[in-house]
Amino acid sequence: MSISRLNLFLLFFHLLILQFSPIISAIRKDVGFQGRRICKNTVQGRYLLSDDNGHVCDALSLNPQSRCCPEKGDKFSCHGCNVVSECCDSYEYCVSCCLNPSRIKEEQVMNVKVAKPATAGKYSNVFDFCAGRCRHNSESVVHENAYLSDFHHCFSLPSNSSAANYTFLEARLNGINVLVGRRGQSCDSVCKSKGQSCVPNKLLVLNQCDIMQKYMSCKGTCLASIGPDQPAEVVDDAPEDLNPGACLFTQTQSMLSCYGSHQHTRRLCPCA
Repeated sequence: MSISRLNLFLLFFHLLILQFSPIISAIRKDVGFQGRRICKNTVQGRYLLSDDNGHVCDALSLNPQSRCCPEKGDKFSCHGCNVVSECCDSYEYCVSCCLNPSRIKEEQVMNVKVAKPATAGKYSNVFDFCAGRCRHNSESVVHENAYLSDFHHCFSLPSNSSAANYTFLEARLNGINVLVGRRGQSCDSVCKSKGQSCVPNKLLVLNQCDIMQKYMSCKGTCLASIGPDQPAEVVDDAPEDLNPGACLFTQTQSMLSCYGSHQHTRRLCPCA
């Protein structure tokens, strides 16, 4: 009798196991499965890569499954970058520095076009903007075939984008000492007189009527012009054909220079 009861108990126990094993198996599968995030990264670097988490690593350290850099070291590193000019001497650290939310915000890049043609699309996220902007930036080039300096990987927003409103332009001048020179004085000379240096790529920010009118009187007039002495204000005693008192901004951005000057203008200069 006791043996029969034992057999019944064992049979009942096995039935219980069979009934609940799919649930247990499903639970174990759910617990064991964890979605792995796949990182975007800059790919093309010979030695380094930057991922969309803001980390920089060498190719051998990259996780082959997630494509992410190890989460160690500085995040959003600006190693080798001039944070005032927003330019770096290496592509990967330019991307890493650019990804810092305190520098570039997503809402600012969503309206920035990938290229100049009217049919060009817009950036969809901050990583794509940083990766693209750091790779090619016309503001870091002079004469279309040479770099302004070794710091030619720049991530600043283009000044002709819809995101570049007055408030944003002002923000791009953080850390910059904006000075008005004497007539005939170059920005290189103006900045050196204060123990500072001219920051070339900030001339593009100053080359806006709204900005010039904050620092100069402009006599209510801001005119498009061409010349290496701009942005500038024409002195009051200049010949009438030079528009005395008017502010001038250059239409040829490649002419922007720290060294230009003119005997009848006073330059607006970015120093740091």
